[in-house]
This record gives sequence, structure tokens and C-alpha cells, in this order.
Amino acid sequence: MENTMIKENKMGVMPVNKLLVTMSLPMMLSMLVQALYNIVDSIFVAKIEEKALTAVSLAFPIQTLMIAVGVGTAIGINALLSRYLGEREFEKADAVAKNGIFLAFLSYLVFLALGIFAVKGFYASQTDDPVINRYGMEYLTIICTVSLGIFMQSTFEKLLQSTGKTVYAMITQGTGAIINIILDPILIFGYFGMPKMGVAGAAVATVIGQCVAAVMAIIMNVKVNTEIHVNMKGFRPEGNVIKQIYVIGVPSIVMQAIGSVMTYGMNRILISFTDTATAVFGVYFKLQSFVFMPVFGLNSGLVSILAYNYGAGKKERVVHAYKLAVGYAVAILAVGVVLMQWIPDKLLLLFDASETMLGIGVPALKIISACFIPAAFGIVTGALFQALGFAWYSMVVSICRQLVVLLPAAYLLALTAELQNVWWSFPIAEGMSAAVTVYFLVRIWKQVVARIGE
Repeated sequence: MENTMIKENKMGVMPVNKLLVTMSLPMMLSMLVQALYNIVDSIFVAKIEEKALTAVSLAFPIQTLMIAVGVGTAIGINALLSRYLGEREFEKADAVAKNGIFLAFLSYLVFLALGIFAVKGFYASQTDDPVINRYGMEYLTIICTVSLGIFMQSTFEKLLQSTGKTVYAMITQGTGAIINIILDPILIFGYFGMPKMGVAGAAVATVIGQCVAAVMAIIMNVKVNTEIHVNMKGFRPEGNVIKQIYVIGVPSIVMQAIGSVMTYGMNRILISFTDTATAVFGVYFKLQSFVFMPVFGLNSGLVSILAYNYGAGKKERVVHAYKLAVGYAVAILAVGVVLMQWIPDKLLLLFDASETMLGIGVPALKIISACFIPAAFGIVTGALFQALGFAWYSMVVSICRQLVVLLPAAYLLALTAELQNVWWSFPIAEGMSAAVTVYFLVRIWKQVVARIGE
């Protein structure tokens, strides 16, 4: 009980700015390392040849879907568990953790099946280039069939975050990413006596890093996470708990899964112009992740703070944390705008960009980065929706932005036969997204935030 009181004091009493920074900074740093890995991974793959980079870019929708299921479920676990801790419902918190671990294993079985049966058809639906297909099948089959690590890593890291132990989650995630970075060149190019594995080496490096991070996260939960007691002996799935996890988690899963559909659709549109356009799109996402990952790290800490103080009935802390997070997110993404507006060519040259790739990529980065600032507001507001139990608001916004507006706009702009016009679909979609987000924010502020603690 003493440890629990310490946890409550930190989440419910510590000055909000200090709490947000201490909760979020570790995850922001670890996600920066993760984003750095994503960039380094593609830099090494690009050195094989551009078709290898295109193949890895085409795999992104499935990888996005995998992350959507793993992280989205974990977000549901995190928000629900934090709320129960705020309400001092400790047995319910333990039940959430156990059922969350069970769901992580079920998620792995789904992607194991996809890796065995669906990878070939997935690539065939996007391109008939045999070289790209060969590279892609080598890469994605490994990523899917050995994906247990990413699901367990996501779950156990969220258990640490939900009790305020974000430093430990930072260590596990950062260690996994660093292992990936170290192993990438060794396995891709066959250094230190290792076989030269090419794109398959990039995939092996990825899953090894994920598995190491998962094992570390499990050990740290057993050793230091005394607020949660996870003993799977005699465990039976509880339908009501699973339902509550997914009430919060499914909107997040759907939002990110929509991103997978969007990426798949954009790849189909872009590859009709040239393979290089698809490679540019893949590079953009790698660069974008380096800017957006710190904001997602900020959200990781924010969701726990908002959910805990919502459960504890502390309106002022909820409002203060939300406003601070919006300010921090805007500042972070403003840096991304500056980089992509001022030095887009230098960023692309990190990936051995050809003149053709530079000609396509420079205007693409400049146009798409114009939507970063409104995106900052939307991401943080989505965390508020999730923490208060209205995650479906975020889902609606995401559906409208990526499926209702972005893809149709990209398709129509592609009919002009000018590739550069296609990139304008992103700012168009983001403007609509910001308007819908404001509408939902006003509603939830009047109906829920204003009444917290009454």
C-alpha cells in the first residue's frame, strides 16, 4: 500500500509541468532512438539498391497494421489500468494486465498466419516487378512470423508506463532500437564473419531488437512494478475486461490501421507514376517518424496523467496537462517543418537519392510538412479523447482525414498526370481533420471536462 500511495502522490500531486516532463521525456528519448533506427535501417537498405528501398517501403502498410494492433491494444491497457489505479481498484488493475498479456499473444498468432500465407499476394497486388517482390517477401515474411517480440514489448512497456515507470520503458525500447542499429550493417552486408543477408538481414536485426526489448520489459515488470501483480497461473480470459480494453484500444487500432490502408492506397497511386515515387513516400515516413515520435512519446506520458487525474476527479490537472502538451507538441513539430523546408535535399541524400529521387522528393517534403503544426494539435487532442474514454472521436477524425479526404483527393489529383499535385492531398486532409477535431473538442469540453470532480 505504501508503494501505491507514492504512485498516487506522483500522479495526483506533483506539479503538472514537472510530472508531464518526467513521465514523457524518457519515452520521447526512447522513441527518438526508435525513429533513428527507422532512418538508419532504410539508409542501409538503400545502399543495396533503390528497388530494395522500394520493397521495404511497400511493406510499410503491414508493419503499420502490426504496430496498430500491438500499440493500440496496449493503449487500451494503459488507459484502463491507470484509471483503476486512480480509483484505487487494484484487483481490477491486475486483471487488466493479465488479459492484456493474453491479447498480445493472440495478436501474434494472427500475424504469424499473415506471414505464412499472405505476403506473396500482398506484394503481387502492388507491383509485378520480380526484384521488388523478391526483396519484399524476404523482408516481410521474417517481420511477420517473428513478431511475438513487438507485441510483448508493447504490452509490458505500457504496464510500466501506466504506473509512472517510464524510465524503465525508455531503457527497454532504447536498448531494442540500439541493437537494431548495431546489427543492421552487420547482417545486411555480412560484417565480422556473418553471412551477407541483404534485406533479410534488416528484418532479422529488427525482430532480434524487438525480442530483446520484450524480455527486458518482462523482467523489469517482475522486478520493479510492484503496483501491478501479474501471475498467469490459472489464468482465464475475462470477457468483460477484454471488452473494456478494446473499447479504448479499438479506436486507436482502427486509427493506425486506417494509416495502413492509406499507405497501401498511396503506394498504388504513386507506383503508377514511377517506382521512385513510392521510394520517396517511404523515405518521407522514415523522416516524419523522427519528428513525430517525440510527440507520440509525449502522448504516452500524457494519457496516463489525464486518465489518472480524470479518475481522481482533478479537473485543473487534466486541463493544465492538456494545454502544456499542445504547446510542447507544436514546438517539436515546428522543428520538423523548418528542417523539411530548408534542407529537404540533404535529408534525401542520406538515402543515396538519385537526381530523379531528388526531383520528386524535394517538393514532396516541402508540401507535406506544411501540415505538421495542425497535426500536433490533433495528436495531443486525440490523447485527451482516449484518456477520457471517448477514443472513438479520434477514430472518426482519422477515418475522415485518411479515407474520406486524403485518398480520394490523391486519386483525383493523380488524374492531372502531375505527380507533384498528389502531395497536396496531405495538407488538404489535415485542414479538414483540424476542423473536425475542434468540433469534437468543444463537445467533450462542455460535456466531460467541465464536469470533472462534480
